[in-house]
Amino acid sequence: MIENHLSALVLFSGGQDSATCLADALSRYSRVETVGFDYGQRHSVELACRTRFVAAIRDRFPAWGERLGPDHMLDASVLKSLGHSAMTDDVAIKTTKTGLPSTFVPGRNLLFFTLAGALAYRRGIDVLVGGMCETDYSGYPDCRAATLAAQEQTLQLGLDSAVRIATPLMYIDKAETWAMAERLGGQALVDLVTEETHTCYLGDRTHRHDWGYGCGTCPACELRESGWQRWRATA
Repeated sequence: MIENHLSALVLFSGGQDSATCLADALSRYSRVETVGFDYGQRHSVELACRTRFVAAIRDRFPAWGERLGPDHMLDASVLKSLGHSAMTDDVAIKTTKTGLPSTFVPGRNLLFFTLAGALAYRRGIDVLVGGMCETDYSGYPDCRAATLAAQEQTLQLGLDSAVRIATPLMYIDKAETWAMAERLGGQALVDLVTEETHTCYLGDRTHRHDWGYGCGTCPACELRESGWQRWRATA
């Protein structure tokens, strides 16, 4: 059901989760815009996927396309300058002495929501939508519901605004994320997510699997593949 009085800004990376959140937002809100962030990510191929996915949404889902407004790209490269991580540099993916994987980029989602909040303020947008999840994830502390609840309160206070943060995937796993895509847009959306989104941390677009492109061995690929297999087993 469309909440006609609300607009949304989707933090859209070009990955499976944020693409599913974009479809969900288009089914809920009367006006939807997207924002991406270039932070020098090792898998920068996701930025090209963003453009193709948005264009395909406009072409294949005309009712959604009518509500889909501008796409914005913001420079967040300061994150790369703050230190090395496996997401921004040729660093092995492993567990660090902090107990977190080396793919963790400290402050990434906090910065993303701060920038998105400022953009939403300028654009008169009510809701920030992110694909963060604490069910199937790599343990990043800035993906937790408690973190984002605090971030929402900070934005509301700092902007003197009623802006909200919505995380539709927070308590579902990857199998349920695939199921959500099918429920929202049928096989057409599942096919689009499979072909035109990117999750692999290594930026591999040469190996095509049933679940999409990727190396097949990094943590992001393993989560995506296992979710696909569990979803297909029950579909």
